[in-house]
Amino acid sequence: MTKGKPFIKWVGGKTQLLEQLDAQLPVDFGDWGNVTYIEPFVGGGAMLFYMLQHYPNIKYAVINDINPDLTICYKTVRDNPEQLIESLRDIECVYHSFHSEEERKEYFLDVRRQYNEKGLAPIENTTKFFFLNRTCFNGLYRVNKSGLFNVPFGKYSNPLICDPETIRRDSELLQRVEILTGDFEKTFDYANGNTLFYFDPPYRPLSETSSFNDYAKEAFNDDAQIRLKEFCDRINNAGFKFMLSNSDCKGKDEKDKFFDVLYEDYQIEKVWASRSINSNPNKRGKLTEILVHNYLNTKSVNIDRNVLNAIYLTERKSVLAQVAN
Repeated sequence: MTKGKPFIKWVGGKTQLLEQLDAQLPVDFGDWGNVTYIEPFVGGGAMLFYMLQHYPNIKYAVINDINPDLTICYKTVRDNPEQLIESLRDIECVYHSFHSEEERKEYFLDVRRQYNEKGLAPIENTTKFFFLNRTCFNGLYRVNKSGLFNVPFGKYSNPLICDPETIRRDSELLQRVEILTGDFEKTFDYANGNTLFYFDPPYRPLSETSSFNDYAKEAFNDDAQIRLKEFCDRINNAGFKFMLSNSDCKGKDEKDKFFDVLYEDYQIEKVWASRSINSNPNKRGKLTEILVHNYLNTKSVNIDRNVLNAIYLTERKSVLAQVAN
């Protein structure tokens, strides 16, 4: 069976971090019954598709994003996969019929203009969203203060625009997912019983020139980061669990203790991620991110114990063998 995975490119996507994130889930998460899983900032959905495929105890999931074009994409993939596939094949065929980069660029700009006019039907809007995502520079999604998509042409001669197998598999997985559009705080109303929130908000920039969080015309500044922390307090006080990713500002500047102070009441871990969106290849590479959660014992504890047990058993067998000889 085809593996479900993000159907679009998304800056800050979590595909490379999935194993590290999994290790930081609650130690007994796999034993929870009738789990509700909530992502208030769904983005590309790498963690969503991973969780839905690895944890059958997730009976209900809720995703949200403030970007309506993105949530329309999710709804279209969920509800009308075959119509979307047909439409994507059409636009892919047109794009690949052009023989020069100039022709492809002109077509890209025309599609971008139509997309920015808004008011399109869901299938057409999603088709153009996919097309722009696969043909724009570096797969970025960025809008200006007016909410208009403004990423330049990507100069790809043969991009994969239509991926039928991924769309169909993702559609199956999304059947048990509620899709919301709006502010992250509205997701609280959907928490019930064994609920885990995973937050992947726009990251706090490491410098004035490193901000790539213009996914919507509404800015996500330090005030928004503080409001998100207060929302985490609300989740914690209600008895639900949460895990949150963000940039490791302290890793860039030891004096920057913004998140250390903000989340001092919770557990803060660090994970390694690869940075690839910098235009300067010399500035790409590994960097740390933070992972905050409101529970003590994580699956990594079990992993460590299993490793220790394996070492112990190996050494014990060695000692017994020596005694026998």
